Amino acid sequence: MKTTDTPPPADLPSAADPATRPAVTKTDAPPAKESATGGILNVFSHGVLVIWAFLVVMPLLWAVMTSFKDDRSIFTSPWALPDRLHFENWSRAWTQAHMSDYFLNTILVVAGSLVGTLLLGSMAAYVLARFEFPGNRFIYYLFIGGMSFPIILALVPLFYVMNNLGLLNSIHGLILVYIAYSLPFTVFFLTSFFRTLPTSVAEAAIIDGASHTRTFFQVMLPMAKPGLISVGIFNFLGQWNQYLLPTVLNTDPERKVLSQGLVQLAVSQGYKGDWSGLFAGLVMAMLPVLAAYIIFQRQVVAGLTAGALK
Repeated sequence: MKTTDTPPPADLPSAADPATRPAVTKTDAPPAKESATGGILNVFSHGVLVIWAFLVVMPLLWAVMTSFKDDRSIFTSPWALPDRLHFENWSRAWTQAHMSDYFLNTILVVAGSLVGTLLLGSMAAYVLARFEFPGNRFIYYLFIGGMSFPIILALVPLFYVMNNLGLLNSIHGLILVYIAYSLPFTVFFLTSFFRTLPTSVAEAAIIDGASHTRTFFQVMLPMAKPGLISVGIFNFLGQWNQYLLPTVLNTDPERKVLSQGLVQLAVSQGYKGDWSGLFAGLVMAMLPVLAAYIIFQRQVVAGLTAGALK
């Protein structure tokens, strides 16, 4: 039997022949100039952040360190570490300077105003974000306008209104003013946040027979927890450090808040020379704010970026 070998097709390229190999497209490497520019900008941005962190952290550390010194060491060696920890500065500021009373008043005012602001602000924001009705945009822009209105222009009429209502020099009167002062930003922030939440969940709750009130409190409000925490932290910082409103509306020495107490402590200790007690009171006022931000920093970032991620 005669067999014949089938020759290979003539149109197939040979692997050994470089002329017949398929052309390979090469991607151009990024220019070295662009990578060098990016590296310089990266180093510059990190350098700016390091300088900014130094400018922020150093005064805080210096204030904490100074609160444990005696008065002589504060002036003779302001940058040196204390020879020992003078805890009596803190006890003196807490008892003799009445920082305990100022703390209690501030906690009562801020806690009441924070709860009221989040409750009323979330309810108003939910209605403005989820329901269409005549005047929706007008009411929303009224809240936006309240953010741009300088509070100093409202102090005189606000004083007379509070006086006519019998709310001057009272804790509950200051709570109502704080709520009204914080509502515009709260409604603005939460309205945008509620718009990012899925409507299908609320529609499913309505179909299952839930009322609008139950849908809001049991379905939508828990979903808005990151936004509530974020705006709550901002309101807490603003209300804790508020000085102008309590100075005008709260002149009773027994009901002064922490910002008023610190100013009074600075004036009185300036004549007495008790600078160590003054720094101890200053650190006492800073600790709750720092603790709140350190504890809830992840929730704040999550609430601020939730709308962009969705």
